This record gives sequence, C-alpha cells and structure tokens, in this order.
Amino acid sequence: MTEVTAGRRVLVGRIVGLYGVQGWLKIESWTEPRTRIFDYQPWLLATAPGTETEMTGVKGRPQGKGLICQLPGVDDRDTAAALVGVDIHVARELLPPPGKDEYYWVDLEGLEVVTTEGVALGRVTHLFATGANDVVVVRDGERERLIPFVQGVYVRSVDLSGGRMVVDWDPEF
Repeated sequence: MTEVTAGRRVLVGRIVGLYGVQGWLKIESWTEPRTRIFDYQPWLLATAPGTETEMTGVKGRPQGKGLICQLPGVDDRDTAAALVGVDIHVARELLPPPGKDEYYWVDLEGLEVVTTEGVALGRVTHLFATGANDVVVVRDGERERLIPFVQGVYVRSVDLSGGRMVVDWDPEF
C-alpha cells in the first residue's frame, strides 16, 4: 500500500436484485474477469448515508448471464431486499498493482491538472468511459473541462506521488 492509495475505496460492483428466497442476491461486477469480485474481500457496503458495513466471507458464483452471492447474516429474502441498489466497494490496496502506464480511476481522482505550458486547469473530479476512450473531468470551481484520457496525445504525464497530471490542452477549450 502506498500513501497515494491508502484509505481509498474502489467501486467494483452493485447489488441489483434478489435471487431465490434464502437471501441470495444478484450482483453486477465491474472487475475483470467479473468473478474476480469475490476475490476482493472484505466488501464495503454503503447501507445508509455515512454508514459502511464490512462484509467478509461473501460466497458467490455465476448464474445464467449474471452473478449471484450470499452475504454472511443475510439469509432471507426480506433482509436481502433492503440491500438492492447498494454499491460494492473494496479497499484500493486489495487490488493488484496496475501495469506500466495503466491507472485505476480512483488513483487519478483529485490530481491537479496543468497544461504543458504550466496553466492550472483544476482537479480531476471523476472519469467516465466512452466508446472511443475514457474522459477525465476537470473542475476548477468556475468551469468543467472534459479531456480525453489518451496518453501521449492529450495526457502527457501522470505523477501520482506528486499529485499532478500534465495535459496538452487549450485552457480556453
């Protein structure tokens, strides 16, 4: 675990429905492969605003085109129903280190963004995927910029420990 990733949470999935009457849940996984979500435990579930429930010992498997799981202590349909829609997070340090020139989005959030000329554009608030490439959302309090996350073209460098991303981008755009 590095200072950059310490204490960070990564969204890896969501509880999307019920399966059966014994408390099993349908989940959506954003890990690759999708069943890897069961390897990252404990799960951190935001069960209420400002409240996080830690779940260790989650069991799960593929079922049809989706995934199902059973959470410890959730053994009936009514208890399970209260969890539908809850996001599944894990501690960032549980994930394997990214490859060379690869980044977890959560590690990029909060970085200061400057142009190659040194003009400050703001900070990364979040990223989103498009069909062509990922997009970095940069806000400076006054405006929001959407910058394609294309390394070598628009994104010139990322310094996680220094907290900075350098982009080739027109500050007026």
